[in-house]
Amino acid sequence: MLEVHALRAGYGAINVLWDVSIEIAAGKLTTIIGPNGAGKTTLLRAMVGMLPAQQGTIRLDGRQIANADTWTLAERGLCMIPEGRMVFRDMTVEENLVMGAYPKAARAGLNRNLERSYALFPKLRDRRSQLAGSLSGGESQMVAMARGLMSDPKVLLIDEPSLGLAPVIVQELFGILAALKAEGRTIVLVEQNTRLAVEAADHVYLMQSGKVLLSQPAAEVNLDRLHDLYFGR
Repeated sequence: MLEVHALRAGYGAINVLWDVSIEIAAGKLTTIIGPNGAGKTTLLRAMVGMLPAQQGTIRLDGRQIANADTWTLAERGLCMIPEGRMVFRDMTVEENLVMGAYPKAARAGLNRNLERSYALFPKLRDRRSQLAGSLSGGESQMVAMARGLMSDPKVLLIDEPSLGLAPVIVQELFGILAALKAEGRTIVLVEQNTRLAVEAADHVYLMQSGKVLLSQPAAEVNLDRLHDLYFGR
């Protein structure tokens, strides 16, 4: 469904990704793990048009999308939930969610998707009139995830959802990811918690220094070997 082949990308004169190739299967959860600086966030940003591809291809349903405008890709069904939540702090929870339905294709289903979001995240229904800036970190992450789902995306890219959250909230968020996976959502998850990421995934990629070191079905991943590669042992 989403294919990246021999991708090189970075920031100005600094190249970060070196001939990265990955395949995201429809209806599956693919996780990308690796240490800080491995290029995981850079890869997601290139996939959604936030960074230019210097070389290589990115295809969605067989069509080249490398270097397309980010807003065009949103209309075509790519949605990224960024690291650090990035909610609109001076807007209410519900106003944040409505912003997620900005793509034209999603506007007709706004009310339906709003109800689905509240069903998936019941806490947000209770806080729908509360300013997003007054929420806890876990609640803000729920807003960010629900806002992304409001566009009813073909592919949902989620960057470090557990970052800075208490373990009980992390478990709750991974339960929600499991529910989305059960719905048949196509999900790309970047995550530092290797055990939870592998348990949630159908396929695992390990990145280090801008390259893919491992590509393996999650059921076949040996965590000890994975950690050896992760830490360069």
